[in-house]
Amino acid sequence: MNYQTQLDAIIADLYASQTRPSLLLHVCCAPCASYVLEYLASGFDISIFFFNPNIQPREEYDRRLAELRRLLKLTKRDVPLIEGEYAYRAWGDCSECVGLRIRRTAEIASERGFDRFCTTLSISPHKDAKLINELGAAASAELGVEWLPSDFKKRNGYLSSTQICRELNIYRQSYCGCLAARP
Repeated sequence: MNYQTQLDAIIADLYASQTRPSLLLHVCCAPCASYVLEYLASGFDISIFFFNPNIQPREEYDRRLAELRRLLKLTKRDVPLIEGEYAYRAWGDCSECVGLRIRRTAEIASERGFDRFCTTLSISPHKDAKLINELGAAASAELGVEWLPSDFKKRNGYLSSTQICRELNIYRQSYCGCLAARP
């Protein structure tokens, strides 16, 4: 399954119909948001949902949230930012952690009447786009809000994010947030 091709077709349809659906975008950090916001901004009215109970220690969580706010300011993006609750817990595996974040994003999107929801997680070369999209589709079916399929690492998305962060001097963390993955 080529999720990037699916996303391209959705965006092409939006341009053709001249519609701008609302999108709740789960963001894990400023580096992942940098390229994804740039890529999606022309087609969607985006709000950001920062929900990451995997990040430890708390100082790291606060630093990533501050960098996200700084990115928005530096790029002059007037994007609403919704901060989810911080309730760290240890995870048994990555799919459980990713699944919780996607499902919570779908819940917020449904509660607040967003047209679609998505996550920046697929930009990472360490994350499984197939799993992310399967979890998104499952949450979509359960909660009735449309999932936006994606694989943001395609078309040099990850490389673009590293370049944007270098240009803006944005902090790039060396681990996903989970202490088990910390180098």
